[in-house]
Amino acid sequence: MTATFRYDVEVLHLLVSPAHAYFGRAREGAADVPTTDAEHVELVAGKGIVGDRFFGKAAHMDAAVTLFAIEALEAIAGELETAPLDPLLTRRNVVLRGAHLAPLLGQEFVLESRGDRVRLKAGRPANPCAWMDQMLAPGAHKAMRGRGGVRCQALSDGFLHRGPAVLISPVPLNPEHAGVPVLLRPSRLP
Repeated sequence: MTATFRYDVEVLHLLVSPAHAYFGRAREGAADVPTTDAEHVELVAGKGIVGDRFFGKAAHMDAAVTLFAIEALEAIAGELETAPLDPLLTRRNVVLRGAHLAPLLGQEFVLESRGDRVRLKAGRPANPCAWMDQMLAPGAHKAMRGRGGVRCQALSDGFLHRGPAVLISPVPLNPEHAGVPVLLRPSRLP
């Protein structure tokens, strides 16, 4: 039997951008690239989010979808003593509330929303770039290190929706659940 941990989370934002906005020198400013904070996005296995800058790019297929926990950004704003920071400026695709994401590294997991399921694999940390000092607040680049989210590979086709969701993980994500499965399931992750 494999322990399965289920977390009620909320998908706060779904960012889709057709091109990179942060390149070159920060002092020259970000590129004017249209972005969408979508109500839902379509994921394609092995390619990522339809319409996004990383979709189908060979160099990013194992890391085409980025997830970020809003709690990390709230903590960073508190440490930097700033007003609330705009999560869309981090350029992460999926902004969640309700789960610590670092334990997912190397793991397959499922996000379920409005009856749809997408299977993902967290491959590596989504390290922040120096642009964060310019776009969020001075000191944000350093403050985001180690908590910039995770880069994931889409393992299944499906849709992800903003709003209430469930994150299904083979490992505990929150310290209060360490070693105590929320729900035991005899089968593998869907």
